[in-house]
Amino acid sequence: MRLEIPSLMGPTVAHDTRAWTIGRADPRETADYRALRREVFVAEQRVLDVDHDDLDDDPRTIVLVARSADGRVLGGVRLAPATPGRDIGWWTGSRLVVRRDARQSGGIGPALVREACATALRMGVLRFEATVQEPNEVLFRRLGWTAWGATRIQGTPHVRMRWPITRIRDLVAATKSELGSLVGDLRQDSPFALGGAEFLGDDGAPVPGTDVVAACDAILPALVDRDPEWAGWCAVLVNVNDLAAMGALPVGLLDAIGAPSPEIARRVVGGIRSAAQAWGVPVLGGHTQIGVPSALTVTALGRTDAPVPGGGARRGDDISLTVDLHGRWRPGFEGRQWDSTSTRTGADLRALGSLVAGARPAAAKDVSMAGIVGTAAMLAEASAVGATLEPDSIPAPDGVPFGDWLTCFPGFAMLTADRPGQERMTSPIARTARIGTATAEPGVRLLWPDGVETDAACPTATGLLPG
Repeated sequence: MRLEIPSLMGPTVAHDTRAWTIGRADPRETADYRALRREVFVAEQRVLDVDHDDLDDDPRTIVLVARSADGRVLGGVRLAPATPGRDIGWWTGSRLVVRRDARQSGGIGPALVREACATALRMGVLRFEATVQEPNEVLFRRLGWTAWGATRIQGTPHVRMRWPITRIRDLVAATKSELGSLVGDLRQDSPFALGGAEFLGDDGAPVPGTDVVAACDAILPALVDRDPEWAGWCAVLVNVNDLAAMGALPVGLLDAIGAPSPEIARRVVGGIRSAAQAWGVPVLGGHTQIGVPSALTVTALGRTDAPVPGGGARRGDDISLTVDLHGRWRPGFEGRQWDSTSTRTGADLRALGSLVAGARPAAAKDVSMAGIVGTAAMLAEASAVGATLEPDSIPAPDGVPFGDWLTCFPGFAMLTADRPGQERMTSPIARTARIGTATAEPGVRLLWPDGVETDAACPTATGLLPG
């Protein structure tokens, strides 16, 4: 891990941002920022003999500067990935510096720190840290940072600080956390309610006394309004993924469509039809209303004589991810929806959908709106275990911000659990990798390359499980 050294920032005073602005540095400003660093760290503070380091040569490094009205660089900070090679969402901020004659201008240092945090979030960062001189710990705490360690740099005491990023936890809370309180009481009505004890919280529900599995998903009305064809496609996609996670072969679809106009309804039906043809599943019937706000729900029926549970993981099991990295962000939904399916052949889509049925893992769950880590939290909760995931092992498309990838809907992605070394999910068009371990400790943690663990999701992802 690279050690990061901030600068003196002067006393806390009321600041007038009319005198300066903060933005991303151009080449001239970057050169001025580096000159200022040498002036402060080498000449003034004498904490470094040479200020230049490998981050200055990393093209991924972002430099932010505070510039005066006449274009002078008054201060700056840089942020960059903490690991060489692939960006896995772990970044550090460093070399925070303010000109000696600008330290009374008021608030330049804190403003640079805030902008660095905002930039990190925009870059999809999940772990953002800095190592600051002890006198600056109070300031960073006031800005919301937390201390997690201590070190010395050339004899000077420093504190390791972390900016809390709760993106994954917030996503799980927004999409899944209310399920238990909303529908949990249904368990009291029948031993088969919500999938019964064996399949509680699963992607689909076995129909008692049959080999039928039923799944049902609703599409956000805003998606129907914005892209009706894509909404129809997705309504089929998420349902066949639910069946695939249970090892079931889809045999039929039912749809319920509400639309403000016949044209919108026609476009939704077109998307459903295209997807149904691609996966080879007939639309058996449904219900349609015109002249109402947009609404779309699809129910899928599948068959299997041995459903794979989502809650079958045991402590010590390997957790693996099988994901189709083909495709791109869906236009208009960048950072949220990865489209790996609309350009695949029907044969490819059906092959991916049969992977769980062929592999028979101990547990399987398709990645939902909660994202990869959030879905792992649901699998762990259903299995009464925890999970430790390794970000550097998680497959991702090239050039995609890692935080976006872990929190998006990825098209086709399946989490599975098996005893170590027994993973059998293989496909020439998808990537399978062991990404973590089922643990005795509840909740989901991320284990980073430096051995540090950070909390990612709480044990009660849905609240559906008793106790």
